[in-house]
Amino acid sequence: MSIPPFDSATYSTYTQPPNPSWTYGQRVDTTPAGKDWVAGESAGWKVYNTAETDKGDIYKLLISGIVPRPIAFVSTISEDGIENLAPFSWFNTVTNYPPIISFACNHGAPGRLKDTTTNLKNSQGFTVNIISEPFVENANATAIDAPSSFDEWSLSGLTKAKCVQIKASRVKESAFSMECELYKSIDITHPVTGEHNSTLILAHVKYIHVRKDVLTEKGVIDLTKFKPVARLGDISYARVGDAYRIARPSWAQDEAKIQEALATLSSL
Repeated sequence: MSIPPFDSATYSTYTQPPNPSWTYGQRVDTTPAGKDWVAGESAGWKVYNTAETDKGDIYKLLISGIVPRPIAFVSTISEDGIENLAPFSWFNTVTNYPPIISFACNHGAPGRLKDTTTNLKNSQGFTVNIISEPFVENANATAIDAPSSFDEWSLSGLTKAKCVQIKASRVKESAFSMECELYKSIDITHPVTGEHNSTLILAHVKYIHVRKDVLTEKGVIDLTKFKPVARLGDISYARVGDAYRIARPSWAQDEAKIQEALATLSSL
């Protein structure tokens, strides 16, 4: 398959939302793009019963359908001092108070992920780093199925940086890194077979390291400078394209509009 080279000159920009004139109760098929989208329903749906579907097929559906996914680039250290570095895309935030994030370690690859899970539970802490475009290949290299005694840092070309509190290193090249302690680990077992194939990690964020050049005066991360990457299906990654802002609806401000829209819809 012939594909064009990566366009390093393209950057994320902010645009209007897809349908800036949308009003309460407006149907999807009232815009040209929406009409084309709804037309796809004519092909019907394929329904998968997960109890009867091969686990490999379920995996492919989930990682290609739940997209884009942020990536937790996790640095751990064993009790023997061996450092480990690996990316996990079953990852997201949970709450800001206390600051808790979550990611899952699937035990598909023998040894490496199991060791990572063990390290996460050893009370020495770990870091979760966010990957940006300039070092995505470096990060991807650490996903290799190396022996458990191998230090993935050595092949990554990335730089270890000291943390404030924990023993594990953070990734110096990451513009956003979190020092974490284990809040809770949950072994995920299959409800029928009892197989243990995954461990859900809830991590308590103790310190956040943010590079000053990606931090705005308002205290938020500038997407256009941060250049985070996301995970898609199979071996695909994605950059963040154009972003758009949509105001959060307020009942106090919009009640009259909502009631008017509902009245109009009920009269049709």
